[in-house]
Amino acid sequence: MRVLHIITGLGVGGAEQQLRLLLRHVPAECEVVTLTNPGAVAEGLRADGVPVTDLGMRGNRDAAALPRLVRIIRSGRYDLVHTHLYRACVYGRPAARLAGVRAVVATEHSLGDSQLEGRRLTAGVRALYLASERLGRTTVAVSPAVAGRLRAWGVPSPRIAVVPNGIDLARFRFDPAARDRARRDLGLPHDAYVVGGIGRLTAGKRFDVAVRALAALPADCRLLLVGGGPQQDALRRLARENGVADRVLLTGERPYVPDGTPGPDLPSLVCAMDALVSPSPEETFGLAVVEALACGLPVHYASCPALDGLTAPGARRVTGGIEEFVRALTETRAAPPGPRTAPDAAHRYDIARSAARLMDVYRAAVTGRPLPSPASSSASPTPQGVSSP
Repeated sequence: MRVLHIITGLGVGGAEQQLRLLLRHVPAECEVVTLTNPGAVAEGLRADGVPVTDLGMRGNRDAAALPRLVRIIRSGRYDLVHTHLYRACVYGRPAARLAGVRAVVATEHSLGDSQLEGRRLTAGVRALYLASERLGRTTVAVSPAVAGRLRAWGVPSPRIAVVPNGIDLARFRFDPAARDRARRDLGLPHDAYVVGGIGRLTAGKRFDVAVRALAALPADCRLLLVGGGPQQDALRRLARENGVADRVLLTGERPYVPDGTPGPDLPSLVCAMDALVSPSPEETFGLAVVEALACGLPVHYASCPALDGLTAPGARRVTGGIEEFVRALTETRAAPPGPRTAPDAAHRYDIARSAARLMDVYRAAVTGRPLPSPASSSASPTPQGVSSP
């Protein structure tokens, strides 16, 4: 099966790195078109042997991108087109239909109650999204929470498939040698208590809560934030204002798998942590929480649909603000350390299972048959995501 993936950009972000990871496990001949920003993930895909084309789109209203995309799809003779992220869906789905490809799948990675990939959910954004959605066969939701929001928007249930985000469990297995190397590379004291946060540095992620909580923790505690984004300077300023600038370390965006970039990759940085916080109140999946659990970390989160309905030892939902996170971290640090092993909840999100479920979606889209239920494939998990214990 020949599949063309169309994505808005290929910088180091969650959806982008998830695409690269999936393509390492999906048994199909895949190529990728990025509308813009052929960043580090594009180079990683090419290193994996996946052809990547940069469409060179100049902005959201670059209408000339549509015929260019149609020509690429038509010349590639693809069996299926799979779009990722809002702009790629809006341009990619009509381009696929104009090129004669009827098997069109889209993954909705980041649909919240009030935002879509960080943009405010206006009536215009929603109308354009729904208009393009009708041109596809299936919309993939990364969690039941996202599937529910799609249904509330009016997307018919038979057109929605839940394919959870996946992780490479072996790469996130705790490695004490990687922990020591990462701490040494970052200048973190060997005996420091390191609280981590992973994700785009945007206002919605609420990493300001983590910075303010650090100010109330003992002086040997450190905050390690992994990710890039528009809030980076504001978080540095907040750390200075709270007297913890020397205890906050921002690594910038880090690759999920090695790509030649100097410095530790994401799994090594997770090994270097002692606990993870995820203060964001509106997550669509909670991938960072699952990755931390896979490394055996205790996690404190405000929202994680991946954990709804499951029990995950070490996972604790924190409802409230700074004081509640301070209390949770203080209690976790005072408790005897547990084994750094992945709970069963993390094993539900093995990338191989997600890839197998996605192939079920592809086969249904190509043949025009109804989507199989998740229970019909022993390789795929039930579409449910962990409740806090």
